[in-house]
Amino acid sequence: MSLDLPCTDPRTEIRVASPAADEVRQRLEHARSTRVAQLKALDETGQSPDDHLMSTQKDAIERVLAEIDEAFARVDDGTYGVCLGCGKAVPPERLEILPHTRHCVTCQRRAI
Repeated sequence: MSLDLPCTDPRTEIRVASPAADEVRQRLEHARSTRVAQLKALDETGQSPDDHLMSTQKDAIERVLAEIDEAFARVDDGTYGVCLGCGKAVPPERLEILPHTRHCVTCQRRAI
């Protein structure tokens, strides 16, 4: 799976490395379906909704689902693969591992 296909970043008019939109959508859909299955499994455990750990896990999964939806929107508007912090291209290797990421590693470290 190649991640070398160029696309234009409409905000800065630079060329950034980005996978084809169909490949990105497939990775994002896989990430989404995985998180939805995790939520379903948590719901099926029969644990009390007051369980702090379960509540924390659900919140984290729901945050990732929101990030995945935001990534779909960035694919649609042509800004997918551009760091929201510095405006530079997010390395393709990072996007392969974490397709819904919004930041390059440097900017993500600053955000923590």
